[in-house]
Amino acid sequence: MTQFTFVEFFAGGGMARAGLGDGWHCLFANDFDAMKVSTYKANWGAGDIKLADVANLTLADLPGTVADLAWASFPCQDLSLAGGYRGLGREQDNAKTRSGTFWPFWKLVRSLIQAGRAPRAIVLENVYGCLTSHGGKDFAAIAAALSDAEYQFGAAVINAAHFVPQSRPRVFFIAVSKDAKIPSSLIAEEPIAPWHPGALIEAFDGMTSKAKRRWVWWRIAEPVARRSTLADLFETTPTGVKWHSAADTEYLLELMTPLNRRKVAEAMKSGRRRIGTVYRRTRPDETGVKRQRAEIRFDDVAGCLRTPAGGSSRQTIIVVEGKRVRSRLLSTREAARLMGLRDDYLLPERYNDAYHVCGDGVCAPVVRHVAAHLLEPLLRANEAERIAAE
Repeated sequence: MTQFTFVEFFAGGGMARAGLGDGWHCLFANDFDAMKVSTYKANWGAGDIKLADVANLTLADLPGTVADLAWASFPCQDLSLAGGYRGLGREQDNAKTRSGTFWPFWKLVRSLIQAGRAPRAIVLENVYGCLTSHGGKDFAAIAAALSDAEYQFGAAVINAAHFVPQSRPRVFFIAVSKDAKIPSSLIAEEPIAPWHPGALIEAFDGMTSKAKRRWVWWRIAEPVARRSTLADLFETTPTGVKWHSAADTEYLLELMTPLNRRKVAEAMKSGRRRIGTVYRRTRPDETGVKRQRAEIRFDDVAGCLRTPAGGSSRQTIIVVEGKRVRSRLLSTREAARLMGLRDDYLLPERYNDAYHVCGDGVCAPVVRHVAAHLLEPLLRANEAERIAAE
């Protein structure tokens, strides 16, 4: 079986690597966070990853061979609501924002191109907010960068909820070299659901005419219906957390609006165990005064995992069994399961570190789906053509 090769930037704990699977060989990875690099090494070995800021990498750090794939899940904070949509920034001002690290990464890619070592495919992953941040200018800037490098490219919005019980929509730019032959089965003549929602179509409209000429509406196979629910991932004996006291649970309930309290009351009347997830958010009350609120959902899907800065973005589990209501933080193993990681994936011991690794990662089954239904068929088709031409 052909083993494809990849380099992974902003690698974190190596979740893209987990998703690509055994059919892929890592040539190089980097991350600037020592804790994440330590986690990567614990799971994948120390030989492939370099602790370094992407801005400090040079061609000498990268493998001399051409990689089949360059994967980059670049920092998303400035393109999301949590980061105030500060934006990608201009290439010349990239030090001003964390998401501006895209430009040092892209400078490295351009160096690879100039050296004749351009990756055959590139995947860029980021938050849904990149479709609209700065009025679509950030999306257009990424598209222009890919187009100027003469890659054929398109984008798709894929929600992790297709594969795991977590609502996590992400944008994936998928690019292939200008000479690559794209099988017709991988191209759609127009946008298709669910991968090309209205916001993506609007972002496409804002691209330059040059970028539009290189655009591809990718046809990605629809996944089979997900069968797992939040309850399937639930730990009876949680890892790394303890159950709240009765007083703490009551305080959490008091933070809920009447609508959310009714959801809990209905769960109590259901006659079966119900598991919900809670986020604490600051919301204006009926007088306009901002107050902390607890919002609960019982749809067997967790909200999007985020990094635990300040604590408010950590999800709380509520378990309702008749009149008994218990609460606790989402466990670190549950967080890992929500990212599609196997139970033998080694997590940091500290709760916040483990939660950070998971919240900052890419959902592994999404990566596997993109690889199995787009990257691998495309690379195999072009490898077969290269062999036939020899």
